[in-house]
Amino acid sequence: MQIIWVLMGLAVALAVFFSFRRGRGGGLTLVAPGSPDAADPADYGFAREEELDVRVPGPDHDLMEALENVQRTGHWRAASALLAGTPKDGERRWQRVQAFGGAAALDLAQRPGAGAQWLKAWRLEAEKDAGGAQVHAELLVQQAWRSSGGVGSQDHRIILEEARDACRKASLLAPGDPVPVITELAVARGLGYAEAEFDALWARVIDVAPAHMGAHLAALHYWCEKWHGSREKADAFAHAAAARAPQGSLLAALPLFSVYENMPDTVLVSDFGKTAVVSRALEGALYAVHQARADDPMLAHVRHLLLWFLVGAGRWAEAMEQVRHVDGYVGALPWSASEEPAAAYAVARAMAVAGYEANGGSPATLPH
Repeated sequence: MQIIWVLMGLAVALAVFFSFRRGRGGGLTLVAPGSPDAADPADYGFAREEELDVRVPGPDHDLMEALENVQRTGHWRAASALLAGTPKDGERRWQRVQAFGGAAALDLAQRPGAGAQWLKAWRLEAEKDAGGAQVHAELLVQQAWRSSGGVGSQDHRIILEEARDACRKASLLAPGDPVPVITELAVARGLGYAEAEFDALWARVIDVAPAHMGAHLAALHYWCEKWHGSREKADAFAHAAAARAPQGSLLAALPLFSVYENMPDTVLVSDFGKTAVVSRALEGALYAVHQARADDPMLAHVRHLLLWFLVGAGRWAEAMEQVRHVDGYVGALPWSASEEPAAAYAVARAMAVAGYEANGGSPATLPH
C-alpha cells in the first residue's frame, strides 16, 4: 500500500483517462477504460458517475420532493411545510436547512440577481416563519464561503456579519431550536470569534442539543489548526465528545473527522492509513457505525469519510461495505471538498472495487 495515498491525491485527474484493475498480490494498477482487466463498479449495480447526487449524503425522499416542488413552481410553501414537520431536536432539520440554503445559494450563483426568488418571497410573505429565517441565514453563510471574494476579503466579512444577524433573528423565532446557533458556528469560524465568545456560543448549542453530531462537526472546524485552534485542541475536543457519547451516538466517530481536518496537504508517510492515530480513529468510527441506528441522518456522513480512509488503508472489504450503503449520493466530506465531488467519489469507489477483487472478492461475495 506504499502508493495508495499518492494515488488518492492524483486519482481525480487520472480518472478521466484511466480505470483501476486488480493486480497480482492485491495491488492496484491503472489501465485504459474498457480494458477487460479493469474493475467495473457497474458489475455491483453501483450508480454511474453522472447519476450520483451531489446535494445530499444519503436518501431523503421528502426533502427531494420539496426541493423539486420549490424549484419547479417557484413557491416556498412545500419547503416551509417540510421544515415545520421536522423535529427541531434532531439532525434531520439541520441537514434540510442546509440543503435548502445550498440550493438557494447555487441558484443565486448561477443567476445573480434573479435566482432563489422562492426564498425572497418566503421571507417577504412569511417574515415570522422560523424555517424561512433559518434557510435565509444558511444561504448567507454559504454565499460567504462560496462566492464573496475569498476568506479575509471585505465582501466575505460583510456577508458573514449579515449572516450573524440573520442567525440571531432566526433564534428569536424558534427558542430552543439549535439550528440557528449551529449555523452561527460557521459564522464564528469565518469572523474569528475569540475563544471565550465561541465557548459561549457553543454552550448555547450543547444546552439544547448535547449529542448533536452536526453541531460537533461545525465546532470542530473552529478548533482545527487551519482556523483558530491547533491539532491538539481539535483532537481534545473530538476525543472529549467521543468519550461522553451516549450509547448509539455517532460522536464516537468524531476523532476520525479531526484526523481528516488536520491532515497536511501532503502526506509524507507512505503507510499513513495504517498509523496508530488513523487506526484508532478508524476503529472508533467503525464502532460508532455498528452501534448507530440505521435511520440516523448522520450515518451516511460517517460512512463517506470511512470509505475514504479505508481505501487509503487498503481495507478493501470494509471499504466496499461503506460503498454498499452510501452509493448514489456524494454530498458529504471528503467528496464535497473537491471541485468534482462525483469524480472524487467514483475514483475511490473504483479503487475499492479493484482492491476487493484483487483479494478474492466479487459481486457474489458482497453482502446485499
